[in-house]
Amino acid sequence: MGTHGGHVRLGIGVTAGVAGLALAAWLSGRRAARGAAPTEAVRAARACHRSSALLATSVLADSALEHERGAYANPAMYLPPLVAALALLAGAHGGGDARPRRHRVRHAVYGSAMATGVAGTGFHLYNILKRPGRWSWHNLFRAAPLGAPMALLLAGGLGLAAERVRHGHARVQRLLGRPAGQALGLLAGVGLLGTTGEAGLLHFRGAFQHRAMYLPVSLPPLAAAALLHAAVTSPTRHPLARALLRLLRALGWLGMAFHARGIARRQGGWRNWSQNLFAGPPLPAPPSFSALAVAGLAALRLRERRA
Repeated sequence: MGTHGGHVRLGIGVTAGVAGLALAAWLSGRRAARGAAPTEAVRAARACHRSSALLATSVLADSALEHERGAYANPAMYLPPLVAALALLAGAHGGGDARPRRHRVRHAVYGSAMATGVAGTGFHLYNILKRPGRWSWHNLFRAAPLGAPMALLLAGGLGLAAERVRHGHARVQRLLGRPAGQALGLLAGVGLLGTTGEAGLLHFRGAFQHRAMYLPVSLPPLAAAALLHAAVTSPTRHPLARALLRLLRALGWLGMAFHARGIARRQGGWRNWSQNLFAGPPLPAPPSFSALAVAGLAALRLRERRA
């Protein structure tokens, strides 16, 4: 237990160090862009960078905890926290950069995050299918979570979208052959549906013992539906989608507070944090909703600019 607690303390120290580096990266981006007035495309790109950074933060904390629980049995388990930390730094730097051009290092980091997310999804799928019962509710509850590496894939995708969007005019910019606002809205909307599925699975495992546990499986699908509708219909203002996404952005932080309360209610509470961080509800998970809501709001901004 002493070794386990020492590893957790080391992980928290490393996370604090990465947070300090992220702040330095954000300040570096702002200094590099000093005097540059951000265009509408750059503003949307910076929002996507912040969304990517928040998702990467969630993945960093979650994968570090869960892979520590698994004792890093496979050396490949060290890669996701490392890549997530780099994606966090790239997102922080991009969130402060007002220059209307791409950054090669950030672009490479985001591409690596996507590749790691794809590989991680394969590893986690194998972890489920190799168990007795293979594709079963028990294994979906207890085996490696499929949603975690997909969040890293999303963080990389949002970062690459940000790099593409900042280089051009908001009205004419395109992603994957589609208008940028439409493509980004589709990406964020599908990401919200996947994140809702992961939250629903974990809250079902917890028997929805608190009424607030229904919120992450009710509000996000509504916001996702409104965002997807805004993405595929004519480019005009969508006040309902905007309102739902703003509520969802707040819900992510509220969910984190509920999870902190859930940890405090376990035996020993926060005084026994080295055990309860693992046994309690996952603290870094809810801000994923906030991150995707930020990306969705950026998509609406780009979409409305085409009206």
